[in-house]
Amino acid sequence: MSDEAQFEKPIVDLERKIEELSGFSASEENRREVERLTRKLDQLRKETFAKLTPWQKTLVARHPRRPYTLDYINLMIEDFTELHGDRKFADDPAVVAGFGLYHDIPVCVVGHQKGRDTREKIRRNFGMPRPEGYRKALRVMRLAERFERPILTFIDTPGAYPGIHAEERGQAEAIAVNIRDMASLRVPIIVTVSGEGGSGGALALGVGDRINILEFAIYSVISPEGCAAILWRDPRRSPDAARAMRITASDIKELGIADEIIPEVPGAAHSDPEGMAKILDSHLHRQLQELIQMPVDERLEQRYEKYRKLGQFEDLS
Repeated sequence: MSDEAQFEKPIVDLERKIEELSGFSASEENRREVERLTRKLDQLRKETFAKLTPWQKTLVARHPRRPYTLDYINLMIEDFTELHGDRKFADDPAVVAGFGLYHDIPVCVVGHQKGRDTREKIRRNFGMPRPEGYRKALRVMRLAERFERPILTFIDTPGAYPGIHAEERGQAEAIAVNIRDMASLRVPIIVTVSGEGGSGGALALGVGDRINILEFAIYSVISPEGCAAILWRDPRRSPDAARAMRITASDIKELGIADEIIPEVPGAAHSDPEGMAKILDSHLHRQLQELIQMPVDERLEQRYEKYRKLGQFEDLS
């Protein structure tokens, strides 16, 4: 475990101790000890995650075991069929897009996908999409509109890939077109920031009727490290940047960007992906039922007004 995540070390140590004891004989004494340590673990998780700083929440949002889009698809979507390619250049594995059944409702699902092991991380470019990823996403979302399928998007990316070839193929234009066209799609759109919501790379999938953010997810225009490098030229100031930028779920809700904060399981989503999926499912299903029953023109007007109201400023004149 990195030094930056030392706040979670007592939890990890206790988990390992419980795992070791569980592998021993199933004696009554051993069972009672496991139960005692499990209660202690639950309490330790609650206490630890109740007082995280913005920087620590950033580390949780980036946790390598945190559920990604495909995890939520496997846990909540039936008969999912993934579609590939933007019909212009190539397929981008950093974006997953396709159709499936959600509570017997045909839906479109689009989201960022990071990798687990080194090979998959490289193949999926660490969850940083290139232009063809966003163009694929929009192609599939336009299909969803044509066939009247609600859209669920999952945001979890450090940001759009800033490489020279991505810029040559129109990275900024691809993001801008997605934002523009998502604003006018006539089907319900529910956006969930499930991990990192990084810059334009997140916004390209982030226009919707309902915006959710998980309790320990973040949403920001730049990473804390990038902000610290620009303002102070010192990466050690990243915790200061995370605090000043107001990137946590509570900040995003207070600023009116997110509609709901989805509570996470004790110990955060990475400690129990299945439990996290159940919590998220209850919110998504309720929101989807509300949006489906709303007249299309009324829903589009609310979406428009929602984004027109974003932002706060003060007149100092």
